[in-house]
Amino acid sequence: MSQARLYCATTSSPHLASQVRLQKRRVFQWIGLKIVLQVWRCRGEKGLSCERVRLAIVVAEFNYDVTFLMLKRAVEYAKFLGAEVAYIVKSPGSYDMPVLVEELLKKEEVDAVVTLGAVIKGATKHDEVVAHQVARKLMDLATKYGKPVTLGISGPGMSRQQALERVDDYARRAVEAAVKLVRRLKQLRQAKYEGETIVVE
Repeated sequence: MSQARLYCATTSSPHLASQVRLQKRRVFQWIGLKIVLQVWRCRGEKGLSCERVRLAIVVAEFNYDVTFLMLKRAVEYAKFLGAEVAYIVKSPGSYDMPVLVEELLKKEEVDAVVTLGAVIKGATKHDEVVAHQVARKLMDLATKYGKPVTLGISGPGMSRQQALERVDDYARRAVEAAVKLVRRLKQLRQAKYEGETIVVE
């Protein structure tokens, strides 16, 4: 089924929409399980892929009824994956995050920054401006400092109910991406091509 048809079907069928969400949840659980198995395998071992990942989380206070839940899920999932949350920094809103993210990226003990926010649609297109500008600036900071900055900011164009429904997915995706990227970047920086294909995973 094409993405367009799937979208139409899920919007017209609550049962199918529920099934799609369940399938997505199973995929995330499987990916998370693979990371957890790696964490268990690393116990008692040494190596780049076994080093503890230190995260910083920047969470927006705006729409805090939503973002508080995102923060809770993110911290739980980081612990589940064997990562350490070194900093939790509250930002007034998603738009204000970049300056805080940059300060965290300067810290040697921070391997990656996870951003959490919910940009809910209002009467104007302000939500689109905020979401697009923040995403672009966070990407710029990641490449500037060579450290992952993951996007756990939901929106734009969503209602408050949709924001609540996306709490788990966005929090987990952002944490998972941060952990994976830190480990793969460390492997990649130490890798040296000697005639055989190098696979970083």
